[in-house]
Amino acid sequence: MTEITRPGKIIAIHLNYVSRSDQRGRRPAAPSYFFKPASSIAGTDGTVERPAGTELLAFEGEIALVIGTAARRVSVEQAWAHVAHVTASNDLGLYDLRTNDKGSNVRSKGGDGYTPVGPNLIAAADIDPGALRVRTWVNGELAQDDTTAGLLFPLPQLISDLSQHFTLEPGDIILTGTPAGSSVIVPGDVVEVEVDAPTAPGAPSSGRLRTTVTQGEIPFDAQIGSMPAVDDLQREEAWGSREAAGLPASAPASAAITTYPTHEGSKNVPSAAPNPTVSDPSSGGASGGASGGASVEPAAGLSAELRAKLMEAPTAGLSSQLRKRGLHSCFIDGVSANIPGSKIVGTAKTLRFVPAREDLFKTHGGGYNAQKRAFDAVEEGEIIVIEARGDATTGTLGDILALRAVARGATGVVTDGGVRDFDAVAEIGLPVFSQGAHPSVLGRRHVPWEHDVTIGCGGATVQPGDVIVGDGDGVIVIPAHLAEEVTDAALAQEDEDAWIAEQVAAGHPVDGLFPMNAQWRAQYDARSAPQTEQQR
Repeated sequence: MTEITRPGKIIAIHLNYVSRSDQRGRRPAAPSYFFKPASSIAGTDGTVERPAGTELLAFEGEIALVIGTAARRVSVEQAWAHVAHVTASNDLGLYDLRTNDKGSNVRSKGGDGYTPVGPNLIAAADIDPGALRVRTWVNGELAQDDTTAGLLFPLPQLISDLSQHFTLEPGDIILTGTPAGSSVIVPGDVVEVEVDAPTAPGAPSSGRLRTTVTQGEIPFDAQIGSMPAVDDLQREEAWGSREAAGLPASAPASAAITTYPTHEGSKNVPSAAPNPTVSDPSSGGASGGASGGASVEPAAGLSAELRAKLMEAPTAGLSSQLRKRGLHSCFIDGVSANIPGSKIVGTAKTLRFVPAREDLFKTHGGGYNAQKRAFDAVEEGEIIVIEARGDATTGTLGDILALRAVARGATGVVTDGGVRDFDAVAEIGLPVFSQGAHPSVLGRRHVPWEHDVTIGCGGATVQPGDVIVGDGDGVIVIPAHLAEEVTDAALAQEDEDAWIAEQVAAGHPVDGLFPMNAQWRAQYDARSAPQTEQQR
């Protein structure tokens, strides 16, 4: 192995593999480039940080060329003689910042540690530049596998072209493009890149360049620069396809842009959580999943007056009134509050999980999936209701999503599954009615499938816009068109029951009082009837 010195320049090409070009749906007529700072260089077995408040850090396994002798206006035929070594590189990039840089990639590709190279250098003189191979593994699974036979612009052409514009100096590094298969990586993932010349004598190899993703805790500062912003095009290109990103098969008429808030401190500081502007890609009643049932247009939100009355009405009284109107299956069974004594009132924002299946989780579980879209799109006064098929053996949300729900103004969450980070979610202050705590991550039992559709939660059918009320007795579902009528009747019944309780406490027998016979009814009506002037 020869030591890799700090380069004077790092030049990278935007698009150079046929497979990647076909994936993106465009083929450039000529190569285009961008610079990366020398401070982005990192070695093997290192780490790279995904900054706080971002989601789309992507790997790109590439062949790196190390210039050996100065090259200025060299021909294509002379170009390869100016390359000293070939090695592996990972042209890491943060798609959250790509739009802001408009092709320069200064911030999106220039972060510290965003250009790992190595570990071994292959002598360029010993190999054919048209017979190199690059492969990338993520957590041990092969993600990229291509050769320089599939390049749009051969390696010597890149050197010749760049030398037309400036001198390539010894130690400069050229990153030559990534094939199809580049995708998003998350904290905990391990990426390995290897470049080799399998047909050359001895099949020389760079060895595996290994990088582990970590989670950053320091957000970007909106006071001194533009903030991360993501739209569905960036998600599609970062993940490699709309399907892999968990997006609907066809793009919406206008791309949705998510701008991320800045938080002071770590993710566990819910105070001062802002309410950023988010446009949901499936707004207007469109299904949040890539497939599934018909979408439902949510009903209008609750008035302040009705919300106040619902806060006074107990679920026991509301359920009695629903039963009088022929609705017997209005209970979300098996759930209890994470914060004792809490009460929630709001309209339903629905989210549906389907049973885990490996191929479906691969296409719908990662990326900007239906679960994330639902929490990003919940509105003030809404309650996220999750269909988890009554399976309490996995978490259906955790502290990050709870923070997002609080930032968006959600009233609470109801799930017939479990909750991850249970204590942290309670500390955040988000009321959640669930089957209890469970530490496992998404994917063990569920695939997030779609939102804003009719679901079944805890044995109850829930439609977007239904009124949800939860207290110590449980959670009930009220059709929106009945909410006012049922609430007024429940409050009237509550007043009547309070008067009956007073009579029982005074020593009267229950018989004839509960329910009231004609005699007791007359006394109650007289007590509650307005007094005449003569009675006064």
